[in-house]
Amino acid sequence: PRYLRLLELIPSPKTDPLVIDFLEDYGKRFLGKTTVVCKDSPAFIANRVGVYSIMALFHNVAEMGLTVEEVDKLTGPVMGRPKSATFRTCDVVGLDTLVHVANGVKDNCKDDEENDLFEIPDYVSKMVEQNMLGSKTKQGFYKKVKGDDGKSKILTLDLNTLEYRDKKRSKFPTLELTKSIDDLKERTKVLAAGKDKAGEFYRKSFFGLFAYVSNRIPEITDVLYKIDDALEAGFAWEMGPFKTWDVLGVENTIPEIEKAGFKVDDWVKDMITAGCDSFYKVENGTKYFYDIQSKTYAVV
Repeated sequence: PRYLRLLELIPSPKTDPLVIDFLEDYGKRFLGKTTVVCKDSPAFIANRVGVYSIMALFHNVAEMGLTVEEVDKLTGPVMGRPKSATFRTCDVVGLDTLVHVANGVKDNCKDDEENDLFEIPDYVSKMVEQNMLGSKTKQGFYKKVKGDDGKSKILTLDLNTLEYRDKKRSKFPTLELTKSIDDLKERTKVLAAGKDKAGEFYRKSFFGLFAYVSNRIPEITDVLYKIDDALEAGFAWEMGPFKTWDVLGVENTIPEIEKAGFKVDDWVKDMITAGCDSFYKVENGTKYFYDIQSKTYAVV
């Protein structure tokens, strides 16, 4: 809460709308927060989508045989995410906390099409059993030790053996291609088009995320930009899911997403049919978003 800008507000059916209006304004002006009004659904908006993203990654890592260092290299600043990327973030938050949220979604969102994904992978369960919870227990995906020379060094967890080892350098041709690209949008296009294991990882991650957020409306919110606001303010992503989807092209990615085994909700296809080819647009300095109810653009 000290570092992240997100303030989620969850009204009940009896909440006076004036109270919400006041808190939205107060959160913005006096607390310096991005306030997002959520529906009262499990994990609200940021954790529902953010923890989905982490759980999907946990399963992808096992499937693709990626190491802790490789994942943190792939999911850090290069894709507009914090320096702590994925596994270091899990260490800071605490693996037990993450498991509680994932279990909460699994138990309370039976109709979620990705419910199976919230099943805790074996290696994570074993880490919790062995009290490898991250920073709070001084060992998680990373562990700080003193070397023979008396200097501190960071060891990395081998996900197959759950033994600690020296950190390894990770290198991917796709990441090399992005070194000279400062613009995140242009970089994202290069990442998703990669011909190596990194490119495969990005496509899998992006396509699953895009389908997932399309299916969370109207369950967690009626308005798509609130999902982007929540992820940007709550998980420090530079670009939320819908903004990222716009960058990669909505219409041309739908066949690829479905070919990869994910289902995009019909409202996205209706949007394309209605002649709206992006979730956002800017006209005369004013930002608009695609409003699902009216099937046209509205001011953010």
